This record gives sequence, C-alpha cells and structure tokens, in this order.
Amino acid sequence: MGLTHTDEGGKARMVDVTEKSVTERVAVAKGRVLMKKNTLSLVLANELKKGDVLGVARIAGIMAAKKTSELIPLCHPISITGIDVEFKTIKRPPAIDIIATARIASKTGVEMEALTAVSVSALTIYDMCKAVDKEMTLTDIRLEKKTGGKSGVFIRKRATVGSRKRA
Repeated sequence: MGLTHTDEGGKARMVDVTEKSVTERVAVAKGRVLMKKNTLSLVLANELKKGDVLGVARIAGIMAAKKTSELIPLCHPISITGIDVEFKTIKRPPAIDIIATARIASKTGVEMEALTAVSVSALTIYDMCKAVDKEMTLTDIRLEKKTGGKSGVFIRKRATVGSRKRA
C-alpha cells in the first residue's frame, strides 16, 4: 500500500474523501506517564499546587481532540460525536495510563483525534506535576483499536509495554 498523503510527484497533499461513504467510526488510543511513587500519591490525593491533575488533563485531552486538524497539517477538520478520556493508575511501576475513545460518523477516521487526546492529556499531567517530578516519562502512545471505514477493524496485537520489536 502506497502513501496516501502524497501526490504522484511526492508532494504532500490532503487525501480527497469526497467519494468515500459515511460510516460510524471509533478509535481507541492509549498512553502512559511514568512518575515517581510520591508524585502518583500527590496526584491521587489531589495535593498538587496546580489543582486537580486528572480533571484538567481530561478536559485538555477533549479540547485537543477537537483541535486536531489545527495541529496536524493534513488531518481533515471533522465533527467528533463523542470523546472520552479515562485514567487508570498503576502502582508498579508508578504510572498513569490514559485511554481515549473518539467517535464519529464521517468519511474519514478519528484515530488522530484519539491519539491527540492521549498526547495532550499526558503533556498536561507532566505540566501539572513537573514542579515535584521532572523525571516523568511520557511513553507508549499508540492506537489500540479502530472500527469503521474502508479498511475495517484494527485491533492491536497484545504485547507487553516496552517489548515491541523495532522496525
């Protein structure tokens, strides 16, 4: 399969979706913020000076998903019908997992919106916690699942975090 965002001459272009059918599409993306044990404790106790880390990160992720086409040059502007951002805390290693689910009825997918929601949520967590932990690591941002559209269903094959083979 060739690249879809280049023309015959290799120049960048936005994909023309005029002839595509409108289908219901869903994308689920995940990511992780690794942090010190004390940082995670402060987040969970809502004791950081900047306030409710997870509440602010959730809103930031939702807002970012809606702005994806303004951030990623060749993304189509779309009307997202739903975006959920959830968090799961991990004790070992201390971390916060971020799960974003984006939904749309459209001619184009919603994967970039889900990935952008995870990315900006992770950046927001970092920003709100950096005063106590500059060693946090944002990692494993990835598409987990997508449904709808011409290419059908994609479900990531399960692999342990950090064990993926490099291409």
